[in-house]
Amino acid sequence: MVETSPTAQPTPKLKAILGRKLGMTQIFDAQGLSRPATELEAGPCPIVDLRTKEKDGYAAVVLGFCAVAEKSVNKPQLGVFKKAGLTPFSWLREVRVAESTAFKQGDIVTLNSFEAGDYVDVAGVSKGKGFAGGVKRWNFRGGPKTHGQSDRHRAPGSLAGRRSLGRVLPGKKMAGHLGQENVVIQKLEVLKIDSQNNRLFVEGGVPGTKGSFVVIRQTVNRRKHVAQVHPNAKASKKKLAPAKPSAPAATVKKAK
Repeated sequence: MVETSPTAQPTPKLKAILGRKLGMTQIFDAQGLSRPATELEAGPCPIVDLRTKEKDGYAAVVLGFCAVAEKSVNKPQLGVFKKAGLTPFSWLREVRVAESTAFKQGDIVTLNSFEAGDYVDVAGVSKGKGFAGGVKRWNFRGGPKTHGQSDRHRAPGSLAGRRSLGRVLPGKKMAGHLGQENVVIQKLEVLKIDSQNNRLFVEGGVPGTKGSFVVIRQTVNRRKHVAQVHPNAKASKKKLAPAKPSAPAATVKKAK
């Protein structure tokens, strides 16, 4: 439970919230079409601290998510939580705003800022795949599978020329660490919102494993238009051109 001051009120002005990935499911829309969806546990996220242009050079709010015991945070962080009248949180993230004076410490950001049909950007850490070869990491085609190529099926190919520089240039696509990177998936449509259980369903996949933290913001790109099938749509009245008669089959005469 989030402990807040008695004067704390939900803040519907901020279209950004912290959450946790729960897994994937499917949602049937009004036309009966199956839409792949990711279920997210989003909020409530209290405002732990503020960043002002006068003091920090930019305006932002610090959101907290996933409450923990006091022994799990250090004393400077614990002082910030006590100043705001909140319990400690294990995950803090800044969200830039135009002006931070419209918010105050202790305000709670909930899913009331979002509604079905919105488009959001979801940022998280991708799954770690460890050390991977060129085929898995960069989608290389690999070598030929015949003519005695027993050890070249997943080889990356030539790496550098001997005559010119004689070395591998920086940025060459080679084997290496795959995953465990900051990834942002943009323009995901919000399919359903369950405010009572703090559940947000977005269309498509979200980076990270089950239980990983994500940041959900209003998309920075233009909204995309999704073509929907109207249930009362009538069939086209356009008449098709009559089919041309097929040529008569050639007759074959028997030789005498």
